[in-house]
Amino acid sequence: MTNYSILFRAVSVALLAGAPGALPAWDYEGHRMINETALASLPADFPAFVRTTANAERIAFLAGDPDRWRNTPDATFRQYNTLDHYINLEELTDAGLDLGNLSPLRYTFAAQFAAGRAAHAGRFPSIDPDRNTDNTREWPGFLPWAITEYYGKLKSAFSCLKTFQEYGTPEEIANAEADVVDVMGVMGHYVGDGSQPLHTTVHFNGWVGDNPHGYTTSTSIHAWIDGGFIAKAGLVYADFASQVKPAQPLAVAPRVDGRDPVFTAVMDYLRAQNAQVEPLYQLEQAGKLQADGPPGNPEGRAFIERQLLVGGEMLGSLWLTAWREAGPDTFLKTQLLRRRAQSAANAPLPR
Repeated sequence: MTNYSILFRAVSVALLAGAPGALPAWDYEGHRMINETALASLPADFPAFVRTTANAERIAFLAGDPDRWRNTPDATFRQYNTLDHYINLEELTDAGLDLGNLSPLRYTFAAQFAAGRAAHAGRFPSIDPDRNTDNTREWPGFLPWAITEYYGKLKSAFSCLKTFQEYGTPEEIANAEADVVDVMGVMGHYVGDGSQPLHTTVHFNGWVGDNPHGYTTSTSIHAWIDGGFIAKAGLVYADFASQVKPAQPLAVAPRVDGRDPVFTAVMDYLRAQNAQVEPLYQLEQAGKLQADGPPGNPEGRAFIERQLLVGGEMLGSLWLTAWREAGPDTFLKTQLLRRRAQSAANAPLPR
């Protein structure tokens, strides 16, 4: 484990101990590998500037930023940032919500969940206000909304870039490319969070409630999955790079049921990762997530590699879809054409 990982883990534990869902998903190394996987999955006709050495490195580096943001003590920022990293899907069901028909609008969902929680208050544990200074415990997390919103940000960034490429200056094009790189990198963190099954469940750090199968209740399991196993087993991106599949665009045509197609795809992705929660606990129970040294238990290693691949491939598909679906920004086009016309009108007449 790198010195950065050790320092980050120590700071995170000190700040976030005991907060439900607040633990990081994948250490920096895992998040970086997911962004690298997504880059490798992109087709040859994807904009080449993202593959330059500097930009590919920045995209990989930015995968860690949302966890670095956790190091602030400010309750206002902690509430905003913390809730975007997870979704406790079981709590949605407890609130009487249909997982297959959630609103893609963050605040509409928040109102629906608050009403459902109030109507089924007996299904939720009481909240200790002394351990809830940032008021996050009332909520199940907003990960699917964060991912879908970042898709929208990236689509917008590509729209601006396409417009600047046609009507802007070289400096504007370079800045628009930098915007795309930044959104791609940070967006990768949240998609990567979703591929860590413990970020989709109330069992995020040891099994809670009824436990007929005797799964571990240890509060160290989350940190072990995030990075402990990866570090002990010596797992690096090159170990599974050959398994990366080409990114496939998401189906974004209007659905007959009226549901938002991107949000639906994101929810399907997260529900599929939630289905891996119990298999993960079964591997831990069978001692197959131990790693005394490289290469680690083969079944445990295969599980972790598969989840990193799943996250990277979903991220690549979202990037690809955003690029293909982004049309020129018509408002920006109007502004740039007006500027061009004004510039031509003010140009001195030839002698």
